[in-house]
Amino acid sequence: MGISIEFDDIRPYNNEELPQIFEELISDPAFQNAIAYAIPGVPFEAVAQKMRSCKTSLEFQKAFSAEFLWGIARKYTNGLTFDNSALTNQELSYTYISNHRDIILDSGFLSILLLNVGKETVEIAIGDNLLIYPWIKKLVRVNKSFIVQRGLSMRQMLESSARMSRYMHYAIAEKGQSIWIAQREGRAKDSNDRTQDSVLKMLAMGGEGGIIDKLLSLNIAPLSISYEYDPCDYLKAKEFQLKRDIEGYKKTTQDDLKNMETGLFGFKGQVHLQAAACLNDKLTGLDRSLAKCELFAQISAIIDKEIHRNYKLYPGNYIAHDLLAGDKQFADKYTTEDQQRFEEYIAGQIEKIDLSEKDIPYLREKLLTMYANPLKNYLAAL
Repeated sequence: MGISIEFDDIRPYNNEELPQIFEELISDPAFQNAIAYAIPGVPFEAVAQKMRSCKTSLEFQKAFSAEFLWGIARKYTNGLTFDNSALTNQELSYTYISNHRDIILDSGFLSILLLNVGKETVEIAIGDNLLIYPWIKKLVRVNKSFIVQRGLSMRQMLESSARMSRYMHYAIAEKGQSIWIAQREGRAKDSNDRTQDSVLKMLAMGGEGGIIDKLLSLNIAPLSISYEYDPCDYLKAKEFQLKRDIEGYKKTTQDDLKNMETGLFGFKGQVHLQAAACLNDKLTGLDRSLAKCELFAQISAIIDKEIHRNYKLYPGNYIAHDLLAGDKQFADKYTTEDQQRFEEYIAGQIEKIDLSEKDIPYLREKLLTMYANPLKNYLAAL
């Protein structure tokens, strides 16, 4: 009981809590509106009846989340692929640490792809800054998310991080539940994916033994997520210019909603998820006598290398690299038609940016950099 009480306001809902939460969602007008938008043409009473028939979170995910996400994949991608063959022990629960492109789809696609190969879905770390309405907070916890608390004082943040770490260790060891967490707070706006040491420090707050022992017990599996096109690329470029031009610029809640919607319903081309081998062998080989900061830096570098070398690269990555460099180093990786199509795509994305003082050369460079960085990091990792 003690363990349950400690995590009560951050953990996913237990199955026995679901009936009450379903009724609260069903009676919420804002949730009703969201369902009408997400599942048009289906009477809400039919949705409510289907929800009430779900006895577990997994049943809910199969009935709603998976159906919705496969619908997104069919309509807004050119295919969704997954390779987890490097994870040789399929009985283990893993902590998937991945690069972060899309607020909802990174973890969502992982879950449905795991279901597709007969595995359990992951529990998802999600920042409370995105849970802007009560129904969203309830829905994500039904959908096996646990809450990362943001915007706290330094002392509160330490306490919150330690509790979340204890929860993650509990989920892996006691629940036998795999987890997804991003390698950094927020998305890498320029696609230069780097693991924040602070994420690893948080993971090492829970568990038993030294830093290495604590991380070994989480069975860390680096995961590379490669989108051919990032529908939010133009929003990220716009944010770069706003941050350059306006001192202290901060995104609004409306901006977050716009990013969510654009990420979901924008075209992504091909999407590939590639799991690297569990890091336990590499962690075991590290020097435990190193200073903490040096140890965390080494582990971050190991995760980065695994993520970078497992990217799937697309023609746009090579074209962006060559356009920035002003040469044709990778001309054998794409055709003239590929280049024309990609340059038209970039021009079209710049066209979408609604700024009165639009700095087109700057925005174009930022967009090209987003597509070139995965290739740069891939080459360095090799």
